[in-house]
Amino acid sequence: MSYDENQHPPTGPRRSRRGLVAVAALVPVGLAGWLIWQGAGGDGAPGPAAASTPSSAGKPGDTGPTASASPSGSPSASATRSAPAERPGGKGPLAGKVVVVDPGHNPGNFRHPSEINKLVDIGTNRKECDTTGTATVGGYREADFTLDVSRRLRTLLEKQGARVEFTHESDRPFGPCIDERARFGNEAKADAVISVHADGSATGNRGFHVILPALVKGGAADTSKIVGPSRDLGERIAGHFLRATGSAPSNYVGGGTGLDERGDLGGLNLSTVPKVFIECGNMRDPKDAALLTSPDWRQKAAQGMADGIGSYLGK
Repeated sequence: MSYDENQHPPTGPRRSRRGLVAVAALVPVGLAGWLIWQGAGGDGAPGPAAASTPSSAGKPGDTGPTASASPSGSPSASATRSAPAERPGGKGPLAGKVVVVDPGHNPGNFRHPSEINKLVDIGTNRKECDTTGTATVGGYREADFTLDVSRRLRTLLEKQGARVEFTHESDRPFGPCIDERARFGNEAKADAVISVHADGSATGNRGFHVILPALVKGGAADTSKIVGPSRDLGERIAGHFLRATGSAPSNYVGGGTGLDERGDLGGLNLSTVPKVFIECGNMRDPKDAALLTSPDWRQKAAQGMADGIGSYLGK
């Protein structure tokens, strides 16, 4: 996600990727190893990740011919909450649980710059409603990636009996805004919320990280009740994501733990239910882009998220 609501500077602490994989795959060594080991259940090394050949043209926010079909909906719908039809849960270990999946951005955001640049209250200050997100060099957009992975995740969770609700499904011209995304999970009384993203950092910055809410109190923001459970949720997702995809934790965020605590994100600050963000990789790095553009890898990514959420809800 290459924008203010969840943007990291293109440079930062660099870690040996080989060292990160070794820490995650072998016995726990230090904080980074313990977190990943604990989240994955402490057994098994990560398998190889699928890869595909990345494209070689385009730039972030590309709105050219590679863009997907326009979302449906009238202009008036953009000013109101877009609530997809409720999907009933089924039978399985997660029966009775509600999971809200928040696909980052919206493929139509680029058509509505004035609307998505409008400032909204995130409790501690004000931020833009939303942004277009990032894209690979070849023009594969973050908004398309997040919808694809979110739909795969929904299928996996529903097979376990969970009721899954989306904040949007490209069924509106733009948005929803970040404050509305938070309210969606709150009003659904979700047992867990995950916001799916991909980062837009510098080439050479690789790997995934899960963003956890910091302790924030101010205005409409009070995360005191969700900091602990959200960390538990995030640690489990990080461990299972590593295990399912074979991707190492970020080498530029989180100090090798695959976790990053933030107090500046409206989607977390305004949440009253356990919630995390996940940056599945860096779309601007060619090696990560090869993974993110692979349907096989995206299925593994969804599986890792589903396993982590299942572990958290089934504890």
